[in-house]
Amino acid sequence: MADVVESSARIRFSPAILRRLGEELNPSIDQGIIELAKNAYDADATECNVWLDRDGNPRTIVIDDDGSGMTADDILGGWLVLGGSTKNTHELTPRGRRPAGNKGLGRLAALRLGRVAHLRSRPGDGYEYSVVIDWQRFESVQTVDDVELEVERIPSAAPQGTTIELRQLRQPIGRVDARRLARALVLLADPFNDVKGSFRPHLHSDVFADLAAQVEQRYFDQAEYHLVASVRAGIASAQVEDWRGEALWTATHENLSRSNSPYEIPDSDVELWAFILNARSFQSRPIQLAAVREWLESFGGVHIYVNGLRVAPYGNPGNDWLDMNLARARSPEERPSTNTSIGRVRVTDAQDLLSQKTDRSGFIETPAFEELRRFATDSLNWMAHKRLEAAEHKRRAARVEVAARKTRSEKAVADSIEQVQDDESKAALQLAFGQYQRDRDREAETLKREVQLYRTLSTAGITAATFAHESTGNPLKVIGTSLTGIESRLKRNPQVDYDSDYAAALTRMRAATSALTVLSTATLDLIAADKRRPGKVYLNQAVRDVCSNFEAFLVGRAVQLDLKIEGGREPFTRGSAAALESIVTNLINNALSAFEQSSNEARLLEIVTTYDADTWHLAVSDNGPGIVGITLDEIWLPGHTQRAQGTGLGLTIVRDSVSDLGGRVAAIANGTLGGATFTIDIPTIGEDDGGLF
Repeated sequence: MADVVESSARIRFSPAILRRLGEELNPSIDQGIIELAKNAYDADATECNVWLDRDGNPRTIVIDDDGSGMTADDILGGWLVLGGSTKNTHELTPRGRRPAGNKGLGRLAALRLGRVAHLRSRPGDGYEYSVVIDWQRFESVQTVDDVELEVERIPSAAPQGTTIELRQLRQPIGRVDARRLARALVLLADPFNDVKGSFRPHLHSDVFADLAAQVEQRYFDQAEYHLVASVRAGIASAQVEDWRGEALWTATHENLSRSNSPYEIPDSDVELWAFILNARSFQSRPIQLAAVREWLESFGGVHIYVNGLRVAPYGNPGNDWLDMNLARARSPEERPSTNTSIGRVRVTDAQDLLSQKTDRSGFIETPAFEELRRFATDSLNWMAHKRLEAAEHKRRAARVEVAARKTRSEKAVADSIEQVQDDESKAALQLAFGQYQRDRDREAETLKREVQLYRTLSTAGITAATFAHESTGNPLKVIGTSLTGIESRLKRNPQVDYDSDYAAALTRMRAATSALTVLSTATLDLIAADKRRPGKVYLNQAVRDVCSNFEAFLVGRAVQLDLKIEGGREPFTRGSAAALESIVTNLINNALSAFEQSSNEARLLEIVTTYDADTWHLAVSDNGPGIVGITLDEIWLPGHTQRAQGTGLGLTIVRDSVSDLGGRVAAIANGTLGGATFTIDIPTIGEDDGGLF
């Protein structure tokens, strides 16, 4: 016989759950505010204003919208119900919007940004409904429901909308948070759409006025190319327009889909604005090139919008979900990167075929998402192909025109010489012109050889970059994970003597994997776009960075590195970090090649930097065999090398890079360590701590 139940029970929650679902679930200020802006979108607001320092108070955030507002019942039965919601994502709002979410947890994280949260909502019934949440009240109770919250009704003639005030912020808003927030607000509701009645967020801040202004800026009309691609019922079409809006190329489904199969995705659109960011393109424009660069730096990349609302993290800095930068590394010409373009993928997903992860960190990679990626990638590849065709056509036409101009010029000179009456003068002119033609032909032949040389170098670099990108991803991770699994199983196996039979082999395999990781990281580091941009270069720090990248590789090659950097000061020059790192990398590679030709058991590499009033000095020495079989003049020439598999380009790059930085380079065949020593002097423009000390 069952026991008689004498009392009922219910699950109750400790106030600690508020912290875990609040700050720990969504700890960043920008994402918390974005969650409240999403609520404004769901309430059919057309305007959402965010104040970071209203009335000069930096510890208060105000979010105000002109949406439908909430009654007392809406607040009690929905807004205050954490983890639940009255929203139905399958039903459209009166403005035709699909609600952004239905969990209510993001709102909790946002409300806990401040120690006090004050909601005032006006649903248009002549009243304002107000509730204050003082989070300190929850710290002195055992369970959350021990704190009673009151919704106050106040007569109001103010227009519909909701105002949320977060007071006594737990942490101040810094520039990094404000910058992320500005970017997120621009991207939250389609920044590409200026249709009347669309959702428009605005940022207000006296302290971060420049960032607030970014929310209002648009530079789409400065793009050179505009790609528009669509999928309807699985069948795609596309068009590329120029900056005037005139069609350049059009594509059918057969032109786009490599497999010629329908795209199994909801109706979708891809748009991409590609910019040509050079001074020549912006000479006659009223817009500054620097402003467009900064705008793209903040908002560039391809973003995804589902049912009108952006889905993070696609298009965020570092999120190249379409591998645009890898495609550009493989084939640089006429391909946009995340730094030179901005785009969007719009999806109408009434059936929820694209499922977001619980933590809102993107979509679950279902077949539907992979098909969406395929459609977007195919569209970008088609545009790149058409641009490349057009560029090649221009080059062919230019070569024909140059040849024709050359023939016309030669004929004009010859005709002019024929008109000379004095035979002696005519003969002298003909001789001089003939010599000029021979010298020019030799110069053209030399340039052709140099172009071919750098094409070869470019091919090698592209191949290396592709290998580096691929190897740092899945292959090396698989090897590392597999080694860990093998090691664990062997150690647990009582029939195996792990230390004597397997430990050494697995250690060598890990060292080899680390060496491959170093090479991949160093390669990708060198081709990073931001490092090729001119600016302030901290010389000692560049040396530290390269040596750090090579550390595991040097250990794997039993090379003892002696790095001596003059302490206390950080000299800098004007140039690109890529140039300085190319110098150090090639000198290290040169030493490693020398060790392969040496019988010395100990491999010593010494790198020393010093600094005087206006010059930075670098010396790289090794204990290899030195410079043998080639003169000190020949080592700098492209293609000259004593290595069977060498390119002969490394020291040429060193020489040219040092020259570009205004410096000097010299070599000693047998220096202090017995092997080669290379010395470099680079003029500096100042010194400071570089933010390092």
